[in-house]
Amino acid sequence: MNIVTENLGKRFNREWIFKKLYFSFEQGNSYAIVGPNGSGKSTLMQVLWGQVPTSTGSITYSSRKNTVPEEEAFKNVSIATPYMELIEEFTLKEMIEFHFKFKPIVQNRSLKDLADLMELSHAQNKLISNFSSGMKQRLKLGLAFFSDTSALFLDEPTTNLDKRAIEWYQVKLREFGASRLVLIASNTEYEYPENCQKVDLMSLK
Repeated sequence: MNIVTENLGKRFNREWIFKKLYFSFEQGNSYAIVGPNGSGKSTLMQVLWGQVPTSTGSITYSSRKNTVPEEEAFKNVSIATPYMELIEEFTLKEMIEFHFKFKPIVQNRSLKDLADLMELSHAQNKLISNFSSGMKQRLKLGLAFFSDTSALFLDEPTTNLDKRAIEWYQVKLREFGASRLVLIASNTEYEYPENCQKVDLMSLK
């Protein structure tokens, strides 16, 4: 999926978070949304994936040169953020089964493969409420990586991850992000590919 913005802006009350964004985010490329803490990186991501309405301008979604209706864009999107909620009453196995009732699995993998791909197979029957913060973050990333969607949104993706899990993230990003539109909100350079294009929010104030 490609995302094109024209004169895009968002404000809360009288404060502009960003404005005058003219940009084409193209599938097969990676983009880093950068800026100081509180500059609006998460807000821009939420506007782009369609959760938060714009204040000015427009967003156009397209796939294979066909326009995607705004209300249908979510079908093409996978999201992982530290603030995204999981159903903590579920076990890992139940959470995976529930999620993939709504999204197809990438590369025709089976449900049984996914816990292994997340390196969480030891916790299949463990309640998510009893997961560590790092395990929860890896689960969120896994659900996003292994959903067969054309756009991948990652907001501060290595939050709560240890060194081994960060290496896991980097491997899975290369493997499952290469053909997708990837947007990463982060100032941490090891969280995004070296060749990704940066969008600096401080230039949009």
